[in-house]
Amino acid sequence: MADATTPRTLSALPFACSAAFGEAPAQASRRADGTWPTVSFREMGTVVDELARGLVGLGMAPGDRVAVLADTRPEWMQVAYAIAAGGGIIVPIYATNSPEECHWVLEDAGVRIAVCEDAAQIAKVRGVAHDLDALTHLLTIEPVPGEIDLAGLRARGQEVPATEREARTDAVSPDDVAVIIYTSGTTGRPKGCVLTHDNLMSCARQSVELGIVTSEDSTYLFLPLAHVYAQTQNVTAHALGSCVSYASAGPAQVMQDLAEVRPTCFPSVPRIYEKVHAAFAGAPRTDEVLARVRGAFGGRIRVAISGAAPIAGEVLEFFHAAGVPVYEGYGLSESTAFGTVNLPDATRLGTIGRPMPFGEVRVADDGELQLRGPHVFAGYWRNPEATAASFTDDGWLRTGDIGEIDADGYVRITGRIKDIIITSGGKNIAPAVFENELRQSPFVSHVVMHGDRRPYPVALITLDQDQVGPWAREEGLPDDPAALSEHPRLLERIRADVDAANAHLARVEQVKRFAVLPTDFSPETGELTVTLKLRRSVVESRYAHVLDALYATTDS
Repeated sequence: MADATTPRTLSALPFACSAAFGEAPAQASRRADGTWPTVSFREMGTVVDELARGLVGLGMAPGDRVAVLADTRPEWMQVAYAIAAGGGIIVPIYATNSPEECHWVLEDAGVRIAVCEDAAQIAKVRGVAHDLDALTHLLTIEPVPGEIDLAGLRARGQEVPATEREARTDAVSPDDVAVIIYTSGTTGRPKGCVLTHDNLMSCARQSVELGIVTSEDSTYLFLPLAHVYAQTQNVTAHALGSCVSYASAGPAQVMQDLAEVRPTCFPSVPRIYEKVHAAFAGAPRTDEVLARVRGAFGGRIRVAISGAAPIAGEVLEFFHAAGVPVYEGYGLSESTAFGTVNLPDATRLGTIGRPMPFGEVRVADDGELQLRGPHVFAGYWRNPEATAASFTDDGWLRTGDIGEIDADGYVRITGRIKDIIITSGGKNIAPAVFENELRQSPFVSHVVMHGDRRPYPVALITLDQDQVGPWAREEGLPDDPAALSEHPRLLERIRADVDAANAHLARVEQVKRFAVLPTDFSPETGELTVTLKLRRSVVESRYAHVLDALYATTDS
């Protein structure tokens, strides 16, 4: 590991990479003709320098907050690097955020400049900007008539002395704030997680030292860069001098992109792996079938990473058998997405791995996992009460997750403290156990167990239409999702899956009744976060009438 590639601040990283890796490819993105042209580290460094000088020319002062409202693309990271290089603080905003959600982040962070992806995103911000007194400039990534785009910003930057940017970059300290991540939030208003330059760069250095990814790897990134998980993956790849290819569209395009890019490193969330696993459900594990699985990911995957949510052991076993090793890790926005990880030479399926060497994990008396180390955030932006509540008296981060550590140091998560169901009979139930079991069914997309202050647990279930649709047609059942969700044949099939999941549980923990919903959950409809985590409270509120009906019936 060369020290020049892992400086102490994010501000210095693109220039250290430019000097160290020169013409090696740093970024790739898909054109309409199907090609994936690259930007070299030297070119990226030049772009970042000019963008940073442009931001300084617009009046960005050290410590000013600058928002990035865009999908995952090369320019997202170029802008983020430029903000940091000029001494500013990056404030990511999810491209899928509503105008009201954008307003909350812009107002709470006191954003001065917002860089928007296109005309639609800039219109979204303009529509809620009337009372945002701190906001002085709106810029665009793509050309929009009448607006300053990145080309225009670079042109302005060329009028600002390079020495001004260099002085700004040199003045940034590892303890300075680099980014404020607004958690997509499963409950309540998003809070701004304050991450320092040291938080980000210590994680990059740790990844480099562990050899999880090497300079010979190439990474494909479709995860939203508004989430710190994607940012740390990108920063680590660049610190190593390896290329990052950015998704050409949303999750529906991922598999085609993988076939074209043929990456060796693929950070993802469980849903992608679960859908591929479901597509091969029932197929014999012949060499031909396993080769097709490898081919679906481009045929060169060396390290696939799963994070942000639990993944079933059966899914992991399937991919390891296919030669697509998926390593489950664990972290929070508040821990810069780092905490524990399974490694190629130290893996235990069904666990989230061992603590990263630079950090510590402990289990509190109530079973909560708690973290400590250089990856743990500085606190919540302008929210001292929430910050105090997130730490123990002796300085450990409260994760809210319940878990255990085995004799070999591997960590297993068994539930969420806030998700624990306490039935009217006083029984404590962790819903994740049943939910993860039932999601093994190829027909099931999402599961929500419910039962707090109720006599027994029930469940809401959504269908994986990619798997259910072909089965329904073969069986002569209706294609309409609403009609299919109520059809006796479908309910009989799901009942068998529910019974199989219940078989792993004590009687009082078993789901007695369930309902199949006609539509799946999604970030667009609000039941999932953009990283596909369940918003349990949203589901329970939206489908309260369905849950009440389950307790009013005498038969399931």
